[in-house]
Amino acid sequence: MSENKSISRFHIFLLISLFLVFVWSAIKPHDYFTWFLEVLPAVSAVAIFAFFYNRFRFTNLVYTIVWFHCVVLIVGGKYTYAEMPLFDYFKEVFGWTRNNYDKVGHFMQGFSPALIAREVFIRQNIVNGKWWTLFLAVAVPLAFSAFYEFVEWWIAAATGDSAEAFLGTQGYQWDTQTDMFMCFIGSILALISLSGWQTKQMREAKNED
Repeated sequence: MSENKSISRFHIFLLISLFLVFVWSAIKPHDYFTWFLEVLPAVSAVAIFAFFYNRFRFTNLVYTIVWFHCVVLIVGGKYTYAEMPLFDYFKEVFGWTRNNYDKVGHFMQGFSPALIAREVFIRQNIVNGKWWTLFLAVAVPLAFSAFYEFVEWWIAAATGDSAEAFLGTQGYQWDTQTDMFMCFIGSILALISLSGWQTKQMREAKNED
């Protein structure tokens, strides 16, 4: 990928719109400690993608999915995952015992990293074979999900009750296990539904180079 390639207008739109969502979330969130913890992964992701933008430019599909993932994180920071208003409504409609917005976050924790991993593996020729690529594209998000559960544990142990909104367990004893399961499902569904589209965009990007 040429380092002199201009910045895509579509990418600028994604960045500006995400910044506006970020500003909105920072205005009177549930509490700023939880907000900081929840939006930090999104901010970190944007910084990493920006740093590698000219060295390794992903497909528009990946950037769009990552944008949506960041929005999910930022909205979670605004309200906390246990008190997201729309999912409070769903809780009443479907008779849930808890607000399940956190499961959307963990679903996306598998959905977007699976596509990111697959694209890096293929374009950098890191993995040989379709099935090894698919296997590792699921394994990477699961490994990250497990590490994220470690981080939640460490933060909770260090800060005590102030991290309760960040954990968002809502008294559910299988919260950690179902979080990782949602990540697993998200990664598989991403690869099943979008691998073909992603491959097409990677070929188009290669031809443009």
